[in-house]
Amino acid sequence: MAETLSVSQTTDRAAMYAELAPQIAAIIDGESNLTANLANIAAALKQTFGFFWVGFYVARGGELVVGPYQGPLACTRIAFGKGVCGAAYSSGEVQVVPDVDKFPGHIACASESRSEIVVPIFKPSGEVWGVLDVDSDKLNGLGDDDARGLTEIVRVLEKTFTEETV
Repeated sequence: MAETLSVSQTTDRAAMYAELAPQIAAIIDGESNLTANLANIAAALKQTFGFFWVGFYVARGGELVVGPYQGPLACTRIAFGKGVCGAAYSSGEVQVVPDVDKFPGHIACASESRSEIVVPIFKPSGEVWGVLDVDSDKLNGLGDDDARGLTEIVRVLEKTFTEETV
């Protein structure tokens, strides 16, 4: 496994994601432990982009439960359909929120969070398994390049899934 990441220092986020995605693929290739993979993906995203909060919520017992993450303390449980994470889980669609205060029902796990993107993660069967959640402490701090790049990274993760591992 790699000990360091190599991503160009640029303001072009699309280029940064294009460089990071294959490195994440290499890091998780051959590793069967899902927790380890989620932890390394969260760390790689935090290290590369300096996001305020980045991590995973997984569906357990009829709600989303916090998984590996990087950042300040998180909400432990989120009901399906509630907040940005619950909306992404229930709809199966990426949620891009430029101003969390304008999102109906936003759950303020950290008051410093100002914008957010949540990407649903799918099992091989097509059922939503969980979400990748990224928060910025800036209004409009996340955009379309992030949505595309994070979706690509989730697809890399999904390729490691079997019905037995998720």
